[in-house]
Amino acid sequence: MSLPPDPDLEPDEAGEEDELYEHHRVVVDRGQELLRLDKFLLNRLANASRTKIQDAIRAEAVQVNGHVTKPNYRVRPADVITITLPEPPRTGGIVPEPMDLDIRYEDDELLIVNKPAGMVVHPAYGHWEGTLVNGLAYHLANLPTGRNGEIRPGLVHRIDKDTSGLLVIGKTEWAMTHLSQQFFHHTIERSYLALVWGKFEEDAGTVRGHVGRSLRDRKVQAVYPDGEQGKAAVTHYQARQRYGPVTLLECRLETGRTHQIRAHMQYIGHALFNDATYGGDKIRFGQATGAYKTFVEGCFAALPRQALHARSLGLVHPTTGERLHFEAELPTDFATALAKWEAWAAAQ
Repeated sequence: MSLPPDPDLEPDEAGEEDELYEHHRVVVDRGQELLRLDKFLLNRLANASRTKIQDAIRAEAVQVNGHVTKPNYRVRPADVITITLPEPPRTGGIVPEPMDLDIRYEDDELLIVNKPAGMVVHPAYGHWEGTLVNGLAYHLANLPTGRNGEIRPGLVHRIDKDTSGLLVIGKTEWAMTHLSQQFFHHTIERSYLALVWGKFEEDAGTVRGHVGRSLRDRKVQAVYPDGEQGKAAVTHYQARQRYGPVTLLECRLETGRTHQIRAHMQYIGHALFNDATYGGDKIRFGQATGAYKTFVEGCFAALPRQALHARSLGLVHPTTGERLHFEAELPTDFATALAKWEAWAAAQ
């Protein structure tokens, strides 16, 4: 079984939604008679309804011997049945807290929230209160996601504490399962705005390279181009605006690895502006002296975090099948820094 995320390593961008955690594993007894898969699981899983199990099977969260199947599949002796979701099993309770959440959309199945920079998404060591999940637990307190003393506020992906932008929340078990599978199969559309150091001659490009924990610093992700470590990661980017020493990129994720955009940009020599973890909090282009140094320090002060914003989110509604698209404007700190760079570039 996969271990929960390391509390010392903040999930980023799309968090780790490409990682499926095994919640249940059942090896069918040798003497088991042929029985429908949904009926078999109903007898083996506590607090699970037949409808809930069928929903999980339809969303391809249930596999038999490593393959998806149908509810009417007849289980056989020695079959290995697994139920996997992108969120690790809960190990403790969550305290609901009233918060002024920036909710951009909500219906009976979904909730889209615009997370501000500085807010941790999920409680972990050193951040047990004031997280987005604490606020969601309060907001969703009367929904089926809170049951039997266990609160599951529908989280299916995450972004880093100091990254701003859009997150989707599932408000029902079906929505959570359906959304989880969309993330796993890479059908969710996500774009980020990133201000990075350096000039780009090309208008668009793609970064490919496995992303995994650095061997030198466990809190940092590294890129392994030959794939000897980490997991495959692909980031597509387009240059939206050039300001001389820095460039505004739109990044689209094909995968969702921890710190993917930040690690990929550092790998190609274009660390995110003011990203202290990946070396972007120093002047990377231009002389670190005089008026220019003072100007850059002023931009750092205006945007005291990595310049990364989850701008748009596209998904299929779990119930209606409708394709939905959401966008969130740049927050004030990011917009202020961009305005400073635009004015600087115009004066050159």
